[in-house]
Amino acid sequence: MNNGSHNLIEIDPEKLGGTPVFRGTRVPIQNLFDSLEGGESVEQFLEQYPTVSREQLLAVLEESKERLLIGYEIAA
Repeated sequence: MNNGSHNLIEIDPEKLGGTPVFRGTRVPIQNLFDSLEGGESVEQFLEQYPTVSREQLLAVLEESKERLLIGYEIAA
């Protein structure tokens, strides 16, 4: 399900000074990773940020996973 990060993430100097956000929202991508690292569930994140859809969240995680795994494949 690789839509490419350009469809998932928006970087606009007018939105939060160019911080990467979920496209169509003002929710920084970093908030997702901070929430998960802090022990929150996907459900809790979605409740806290209702402008982010489950599909967006899962697509960002999938894109992150693919990039990480590609990095390991290249290094191997």
